[in-house]
Amino acid sequence: MTLHILMFGWEFPPRMSGGLGTACYGLTKALTGFGHRITFVLPRDGERSTAPFLDLRSASDIRVSEADRDPAIETLLRRLTFRPLPSLLHPYLRPSHYHALYRKRSSEAAGVYGPDLIAEVLRYSRAGGVLARVLSFDIIHAHDWMTIPAALLARRISGRPLVLHIHSLEYDRSGEAVNEEICAIERAGLQRADRIIAVSHRTKRMIAERYGADPRKISVIHNAVSQAEAKGARRGKQDRERKTVLFLGRVTFQKGPDYFVEAASLVLKTLPDVTFVMAGEGDMMKQMIERVAELGIGDRFHFTGFLQGEEIERIFSLSDLYVMPSVSEPFGISPLEAMLYDVPVIISRQSGVSEILRHALKVDFWNVRETADKIIAVLRHPALARVMTTKALDEIRRIRWENVAERIESVYRGLAPE
Repeated sequence: MTLHILMFGWEFPPRMSGGLGTACYGLTKALTGFGHRITFVLPRDGERSTAPFLDLRSASDIRVSEADRDPAIETLLRRLTFRPLPSLLHPYLRPSHYHALYRKRSSEAAGVYGPDLIAEVLRYSRAGGVLARVLSFDIIHAHDWMTIPAALLARRISGRPLVLHIHSLEYDRSGEAVNEEICAIERAGLQRADRIIAVSHRTKRMIAERYGADPRKISVIHNAVSQAEAKGARRGKQDRERKTVLFLGRVTFQKGPDYFVEAASLVLKTLPDVTFVMAGEGDMMKQMIERVAELGIGDRFHFTGFLQGEEIERIFSLSDLYVMPSVSEPFGISPLEAMLYDVPVIISRQSGVSEILRHALKVDFWNVRETADKIIAVLRHPALARVMTTKALDEIRRIRWENVAERIESVYRGLAPE
């Protein structure tokens, strides 16, 4: 049975700041490959999102007609209809960041965009509700908190079941210093959703314990990595005299960039010729730059800013070790991507991806001495790095988006009308 899925998301290539866009891309490509149709609703602020299986007629919310397609390229992969909606929403926005963006765009935003983040999320939900009235679909699938009001409205208007897919929670992003409004939106969605998909067992526990959701309606379905990327990824690294250790992700509390900096300082006392790279942006960037300067390691520690596309491929190809010291990581796709490039990985035990990876070194994020010691071990012992990468490539072959899509498809079929 072919299903039509109304999917709400807030990150999709090339409009990406993190792993959510990667997950949405991989999942929608696999689901459409199984023959399902997806209408993907995304906030848009002037940037067009594309995908090989995406037929985008315009930047409006007008669905492309099947009659307008080129028969020569009409394949199973071209069943995803893209629905961009004008919005100032960006991936991983915090309320203070949205307010700054709104002020910057005040001349064009007045009367169009909401004056604060929550108001803008609610405005986006009303636009999503319009689509729910005019489209015919079987399932609503929503990703994370910004989409919850839109998804709940679509559920109320259409009567169709809602699957809420949790990639990150406010407690992951902010620790105990949470935004109560965001938590309230998450709680409403988690309690009213017909089914919940959690990207890890640790996320399932948090959903049940922090938000009071019924654990019986929560399915744990881990993320995956695109195997197509692997074809050009393995380049066979040459032994380099000067080694490079990479942090790639948002420079925010959740990702633990401060623990990476402290571990780097310890490593450089033993291996002074190592280069450390922090690739990404975030609200802790200024603090990290200042700490690196304070530790006197600025000549061996580099900040690249936000990277995407070929820039990410380049930085992986230049790296000898990837470190993910996340404080609270529901899953974490980037270690899987690093493994595709023959880069050994050290990951936080406080991550969902640690539940499925056996051939990665694991650390407690707060234990910078342990992290430093394991970095030193991998860099000093090339044989260890080779064993890690060889075993990882065997392991990663089973971590496929098609497997994820099969499990999500079974969730859909348990809810969809006959």
